[in-house]
Amino acid sequence: MSAVEYVLTLVLHVEKNDRPAQTDALETAARAVLAILADERSAGEGEWAEAMHAWQDARIRKVVRRARGIEWRRASALPGITVTSALPAPAEDGPPPAEVRVFPPVPLDEVPKDLAKLQVTGTDLEDEDLPEAAPGLPVLWVNPTLEMSTGKTMAQVGHAAHLTWWALPDTARKAWIADDFQLAVRTASPSQWKQLLKSGLPVVQDAGFTEVEPGSRTVVADHPALH
Repeated sequence: MSAVEYVLTLVLHVEKNDRPAQTDALETAARAVLAILADERSAGEGEWAEAMHAWQDARIRKVVRRARGIEWRRASALPGITVTSALPAPAEDGPPPAEVRVFPPVPLDEVPKDLAKLQVTGTDLEDEDLPEAAPGLPVLWVNPTLEMSTGKTMAQVGHAAHLTWWALPDTARKAWIADDFQLAVRTASPSQWKQLLKSGLPVVQDAGFTEVEPGSRTVVADHPALH
């Protein structure tokens, strides 16, 4: 296990008066985590491979921050991957498509200053009515009994996507890459949640540093290939 604690940073683009929808941000964050896991720079002799291995050998810590204006432009100039919403273009007066930039892990005390100074709390977005997830789509089910901020939930669905990636066979990983990591995030009903916890599917158990009690089970990942 790595002696140095690494952290992966996700930055959500949120302009002052132009905020993405909650679930769009959650789904885009999960897809961003998958994008960096699948990136060729994260494997073999790739430039991010050593850091990715060190990070995944320990706690897969993720921190979500938000940026706007010049902060977003500075963050976008750092090495990383920007993932945009997979949803159809919204109506002219609707929320903007979510944008999340994911950065390769670094030791906790070496987070670049242009990321470290970004706010990490207080991001709470809203949703309109959500349709049911399309049949056959991977779904990350959020615990209905917990109250979590948007940023906290983004980290949790990122963990769930990560655990799913670890659990999938290579053929399913390749198919997911080809499908641009399509997935849905939904809040389970209380009865669904009880069944999901019995299903044997990947479940995120939070360390409890912020917002929830240690050991809280926050998200269950249901990918068709895991059945």
